[in-house]
Amino acid sequence: MKKTNLLSRISSLLLCIVLIAAMALSLGACAADDAKNQDVKESERPQQVQQDENIVGEGDISFKFIVVDADGKETEFTVKTDADTVGKALLDANLIAGEDSEYGLYVKTVNGITADYDTDGSYWAFYINGEYATTGVDSTEIEDGATYTFKVEKG
Repeated sequence: MKKTNLLSRISSLLLCIVLIAAMALSLGACAADDAKNQDVKESERPQQVQQDENIVGEGDISFKFIVVDADGKETEFTVKTDADTVGKALLDANLIAGEDSEYGLYVKTVNGITADYDTDGSYWAFYINGEYATTGVDSTEIEDGATYTFKVEKG
């Protein structure tokens, strides 16, 4: 009886050791395969191109639009449109929002950022080719090759 008990224990112990060794080998092989697959995947992956500008809208006419927030951070867009005015193109692309006033569209929000003159004296200033605009955004006709900018400024 003791001999059978001892053989049974030794057999169980050997079986456990064999199973542990098999598991260790299979896990090691999986890890090596994962590393190989990861290397292959990395090398097959196309290199990402850093895109400096966002393209919004659809149409035959395009222009550059820059948003400068209160911290001076610039976000650049290429706007594609069939609209006649900058304001219409930016409204269609959901890049600006505001209120109609006796002077035209009073832009309060640009690219999701609101400037509130009543709260802190800040407002969105409109520029054409780096020069302060003498027309409102909704009455400015799109000029080929022009750059339009909205900057947060304080009054």
